[in-house]
Amino acid sequence: MDMVIGADGDSSVCERCGGTGWIVIGEDAYHCDCHSGMRLNQLEREANIPARYSHCSFLNFKSDNNTSLQRGLEVAKDFVNMYPANRDGLLFMGGCGVGKTHLAVGIIEEIIATKGASCLFIDFRSLLEEIKETFQTSSEGPSEMDILGPVLETDVIILDDLGAEKTSEWVLDRLGFIINHRYNHQKTMIITTNFLDPKNEKSNLERATETLESRIGVRLRSRLYEMCKLVEIDAEDFRKKTAKKRATSRSGRPRNRAY
Repeated sequence: MDMVIGADGDSSVCERCGGTGWIVIGEDAYHCDCHSGMRLNQLEREANIPARYSHCSFLNFKSDNNTSLQRGLEVAKDFVNMYPANRDGLLFMGGCGVGKTHLAVGIIEEIIATKGASCLFIDFRSLLEEIKETFQTSSEGPSEMDILGPVLETDVIILDDLGAEKTSEWVLDRLGFIINHRYNHQKTMIITTNFLDPKNEKSNLERATETLESRIGVRLRSRLYEMCKLVEIDAEDFRKKTAKKRATSRSGRPRNRAY
């Protein structure tokens, strides 16, 4: 598409629509082809994906012949294909570093690119800190509802590392408000957590003393059963595995001899 340099020096202004996103022919107006590209760029920015995960996609997800990881990837792809006809969310459970967040980010990247839906990555602990800051600032600053607005209304959100925050009545109240609002308005949630459910005969994952239910409460865990399909991932910690490989590589290098 032809671009021209605008009066302000912006070289990305579309020659056909002058940067307005519209082409007017007679009494009719049409979206310019550049409009979809601008819209996707805006959705990408608003998704707030952390830099650490900005590279994550289905294409570079490594399953390493692990059936659990392969199934996780298949479920993630099916989720994208079925959205928005099916708005049920996903709950990824598993240990640290097994690829839960990678899959979650891959999902919203695909949904933005193929469905044009608004998405948002949320670290719940950071969200709580932002809310707490509103209690200490002047009335001119953002309110709690200003911060919660996108969390409540965005089409698809990732709630990353659920249960990691210290539990309190105040924390559970905010979490419950978010979950219940999205449930009532049929908004999709993708959740990742290191905390599991009590052992069941279909799962081989090791269980810690604390479960997701003990971290967020019976009522909210029950609500998530209805909102999200459970995907348990049983795999080795990828970060730990990578660190081992680096250590082995370094130890295997020939050392310079001292003469």
